[in-house]
This record gives sequence, C-alpha cells and structure tokens, in this order.
Amino acid sequence: MKAIIPVAGSGAKLRPHTYTQPKSLMPIAGKTILGFVIEQLKNAGIEDFIFVVGYLGEKIIHYVNTTYPDIKSDFVVQEGRRGIGDAVLQTKSLVGKEEVFIVLGDTVCDFDIKGILGEKGNQLGIMKVDDPRRFGIVEMDGDSIKHFVEKPSIPKSNKALVGLYKISDVKELFACLEKIDKAHKKVADEFSLTEALQEMLVSGTIFNPFKVNYWYDCGRKESLIATNASLLAKQKSFVDRTVQQTNSVIIPPVNIAAHVKLENCIIGPNVSIGSHAKISQTLLKDCIIGSYTTLHEVLLDNSIIGSDAEVKGLSRSLNIGDNTEIDFG
Repeated sequence: MKAIIPVAGSGAKLRPHTYTQPKSLMPIAGKTILGFVIEQLKNAGIEDFIFVVGYLGEKIIHYVNTTYPDIKSDFVVQEGRRGIGDAVLQTKSLVGKEEVFIVLGDTVCDFDIKGILGEKGNQLGIMKVDDPRRFGIVEMDGDSIKHFVEKPSIPKSNKALVGLYKISDVKELFACLEKIDKAHKKVADEFSLTEALQEMLVSGTIFNPFKVNYWYDCGRKESLIATNASLLAKQKSFVDRTVQQTNSVIIPPVNIAAHVKLENCIIGPNVSIGSHAKISQTLLKDCIIGSYTTLHEVLLDNSIIGSDAEVKGLSRSLNIGDNTEIDFG
C-alpha cells in the first residue's frame, strides 16, 4: 500500500509563520505536523510514500529526505492551487494498481490505523464537527453513506471527512478524478476530492465510514496551540539531556529540544521549545517557541514565536514569525 500525502497548500491562516515555512512543518509537541503523520503511517507498516508538494516544496523535500531517509519517498509537484483532487490525480503514474491511503499532510488524527489498514474495501474517516460548512460532508442513511458534498452552504449533516481516505478501488478513483478534471468541475475554484468520491458513489462504489477518536486542528494559531497542549498531555514531558537550566522551574507537560539554555525562567505547562533557544528571566505558558530563538524578560501565554526570532521586554500574547526581532524595552 502506498501513502499519498498532499502538502502543497500555502497555509494562509497561519501567517506570518507560513511565509517562511510550509504549514505541515509547523512544530507541535516536539515534532512537525508532517512528522506526526509520517510516523503514524510508518508505525502501521507503510513504507512507500508519495508527497504532493507546491508552496515551499523544496523545504518539505529536504525535511523528508533528511529526517526520514529510511522510507521510500517520491515527490510530485502540483502547479497552482487546484485543490486536493488535483493533487491526488498528479500521483496516478506512481500509484499503479496498489491500494492507497490518502492523508492530508496538515491533519493529525487519533484512530485505529492498523485496524483500518487491515479492513477490506474503501474506508473513510469521519467525525462530527461544529461548523460543517468548512468541510467535505458525509450524508448518511443509517450506517451507509448516501451522499458527499464539499463545503455546503446549508449542510444536511454535521459529519465531516477529516482527511483520511483508504481507497481500494484505485482505478475507479482516478477515472472519476480525470472525468471531473476534463469537465472542469470546480468547487470554490478548487478541484475537489470530495466531488470525485461522489462520482464514485454514483457509479456504485461502496464506502465504509470509520470512527476518528480525535481530530487535532492545526489550521489557526489558537487551534495549533490547543493541539500542542493536547498532544503534550498524551505523552510524557521531554527535556533533552543537553538543556542547561539555571534557577529555573519546569511545569509539565513540556517538550524542550536539545541545547536550550534556560536562566531564571518558569516554563510550562503546555510549552514546546525548539533546539538552541536561549530564554532568560521569562515566564512561558501555552506556547510554541521556535529553534534558535532568544527571549529575555518576557511574560507570554497563548503565543507562537518562530525560529531565529528575538523578543525583549514584556508582553502577553504574540504571533511572531521567523527572523523577527521585537524589543519592548
């Protein structure tokens, strides 16, 4: 089985961070979003990956090749912003007749992946959501899927597709994708994978929904910070042995990477800090701090600070991208 991971989006809702790095490489709980996805699939036995890259794609290629040299990786470039359906279509020549597991590269979910991979047929992850208008929606009749619709203005269901698609009928999938592409069908100026699923459904393809225990939202600053806290709570606190602490207190859960220097600090709870950060006389709570960043005399909560940034002075809530310097003094 091959994994298809579309990671071509620009991540506009996470700017300014996504001006300098892809959304899928945003750090959470000691990894990147994409790192969580790859390791979840690896642990389930998948070793063959196809990444669909676009915006800042060279950074994703470098990250995958250097961080996961043990997996088989192919990269396809998606030209323009034509949506997930087009991204999957670009992989046709690499897939062949194998089953595929399509996972969005900015989606972290808690589900029984080994169980799902062992099931026969087409399996789709779904979960109830508060605002169905933002997602591809599944309309059900009992336990059977009867209709798919992409981002409906008047939803008839609150069950959303969460970006997990195990497809056994691969030939039919690509035939429907090509049909939609040829007919120039678009939804919100995008080539929708949801629409291809609907075409398959109409032609008689059967889909089986499976339960997703939790869907970690990584799309906005506030939800990314909440996801960081949730993932930290599920794992043990980690402080690398090379971290230098002077007169500092760490309140779990946290994840602090290698060669971080802490002086006169209170760190935590729910804080992730990248490698080689220098932090002094600072209080951090519910924060994500990038690598090689310097913080001095700041009080931060509910904040994201990018890599190679420098902040001095006092503040409460920030959303600061890479290569930034702020002095509140």
